Formats: sequence, C-alpha cells, structure tokens
Amino acid sequence: MDWLSEHAWAVWTGLAVLLGMAELMSLDLVLAMLAVGALAGAVSAALGAGVPLQVIIAGVTSVAMLWLVRPSLVARLHQGPDLVLGTGKLLGQRATVTKRITGLDVGQIKLAGETWSAAPYDEHVTIEVGATVEVFEIRGATAYVHPLPELGEN
Repeated sequence: MDWLSEHAWAVWTGLAVLLGMAELMSLDLVLAMLAVGALAGAVSAALGAGVPLQVIIAGVTSVAMLWLVRPSLVARLHQGPDLVLGTGKLLGQRATVTKRITGLDVGQIKLAGETWSAAPYDEHVTIEVGATVEVFEIRGATAYVHPLPELGEN
C-alpha cells in the first residue's frame, strides 16, 4: 500500500491515458472529460495531497469539465455548414443573358449550365443579350435578376 500512495501520480496518469484511449473509441467526449479529472488527480498527488483529497479533486474537476466544457465542445463539433438545397443555392450566382430581358417580356439566362427563364428584378430595366446578371430571387421557374456593371462603365 505504501508503493501505491507514493506513486499515486503514476496511477492517476495511467488512468488518464486509459480513459483517453477509450475516448478514441467512443468519441462522445465524456471519457475525455474524465481523463482531465484524472490528470488533476495526478497533479494533486504529485503535489503531495492525500488520497481522499486526490479523489475529491479528480471528481470535482471531472464534473466541472462535463458541466462547463463538454456542452460547448459538442455544440461546436456538431455545427457544420448550412446545407442549401434546391433553388436556394442559385441565389447570388452570376448568369449570362441569352435572350433579351425586359419588364414586359421574360427573357432567358444561362445559369449553372442550364437555361432559365428570367425577368428583371427592377421591372424598369432592360438587359441585353450577353450581359452578366446576378440572381436575386427565384419564383417558380423564373429567375429574377439584376445586371452587373461591366468594366469600363461609369
């Protein structure tokens, strides 16, 4: 028993390593938080604390890590880019006009490799063939677009 009390830091460190390796299998971050608690127990053992105090420090540290740190880590890991599906992914993209677009006459654009019917977002604008436009909105099968300024225009 003397050896165990004299080398408690090694036991705590070994426990932390085992918990860390087990975390690699579970990937739930619970065992990682317990491993941090075991490391706190190892530090307290190395500083000469008694075994009951080591257990209390390890337990309090583990609970604190589970309560304070784990929720934000899990939220950050589960957060990902927003998945944009359907016509929403076309908003903001540039297209080329293939048929003249006016407020009175629906034209056509080449958008993402497909031909779309298009109307001007501002109904008082006329957009000529070959112009580059930006898609502001899609209603049904019609893209509402606005012309982008060409280089050299004032």
